[in-house]
Amino acid sequence: MASKTAAKDIITLRGSAAIVSEFFGYAANSILYNRGVYPEESFGKVKKYGLPLLLTKDEGVKSFIANLNAQLSEWLEAGKLQRVVLVIMSMNTGEVLERWNFSIETDNEVVEKGVSREKSDKEIMREIQAIMRQIASSITYLPCLDEQCVFDVLAYTDTDVAVPFTWMESSDAKLIANPQMVKLHSFDTKIHKVNTLVSYKNDEEELDDEE
Repeated sequence: MASKTAAKDIITLRGSAAIVSEFFGYAANSILYNRGVYPEESFGKVKKYGLPLLLTKDEGVKSFIANLNAQLSEWLEAGKLQRVVLVIMSMNTGEVLERWNFSIETDNEVVEKGVSREKSDKEIMREIQAIMRQIASSITYLPCLDEQCVFDVLAYTDTDVAVPFTWMESSDAKLIANPQMVKLHSFDTKIHKVNTLVSYKNDEEELDDEE
């Protein structure tokens, strides 16, 4: 009788960096769509992670996210990326309304020694699916953004990383005072673990102050 063993997927550092940076591109698109930062008609439907998702058709935003993904992938491969934050701000006042925080834990042994890890693609996809579903349902747990908004992305890297010419060194963390927070699911490639959290302006506090 022939014996059979379950096939395992080998995850390399480069492969893990590609998975995480690609995830961030789709997550950013989903946030921009579901939070109404750009109009609904400026997005087109695609299928990814076994889910129907929406991607921007705006050439400027597409180019921004493509360049962002390429840079994030480079930092992830070098083990230098600690966190990525997508910030949504009021276009009129510049006030920060939401911060989507993606913190990254890196297996340093993989970076230093070039070893690989094992985890099935299906398992990683299931974990990413859970996050994408939470982003899609964000309208149910986040306050309505009833003003025109813009977005920005902050990347937190190790201090020895040179600032790319398309980026700016920033001393403004674009924080929210006394924010409400919702922890989302995480996913783990066995090389990079991504923890997701959204913080948002606490309007209830303002209402209490007014009373």
